Amino acid sequence: MRFEFLFFGKPKAAYLATGIDDFVGRLGHYAEISIKTLKEQKGNDREGERVLAKEGEELLRHIAKGSYVVALDVGGREYSSEQLAEVITRWEGQGSNQVTFIIGGPLGLAASVRERADLLLSLSRLTFTHDLARLLLVEQLYRAYTIKAGTGYHK
Repeated sequence: MRFEFLFFGKPKAAYLATGIDDFVGRLGHYAEISIKTLKEQKGNDREGERVLAKEGEELLRHIAKGSYVVALDVGGREYSSEQLAEVITRWEGQGSNQVTFIIGGPLGLAASVRERADLLLSLSRLTFTHDLARLLLVEQLYRAYTIKAGTGYHK
């Protein structure tokens, strides 16, 4: 399985970057990992729709053909860690070779990206910074693989 992550900008807090790197390294024992850090779009409050549209175009341009796309969205489906492990097992059983995970910019995701997504995923009903969402996502993917492998990490 290959996981590709599309993010805007680098984590601003060093402790989050360290945590992300740690879990990406751990997850790399179970899946091939690729992270594409895209350039953040600039604009003021009045330019929100333009910024969102440009970010959407940029994200769609970087999705590999044939990739299963999971977009993080507040209105997405919530899973327990065990359910996420089952979803990954299903992807593997269906022959999904690549899954692309997308976290939008500060304004969220363009409608075009949500429409392209095969799955809208919510990490929680709580609101997190985009950098913290990255850390939570890679940690939960690692946790799902440890559940599948039967190791003690997930308890």
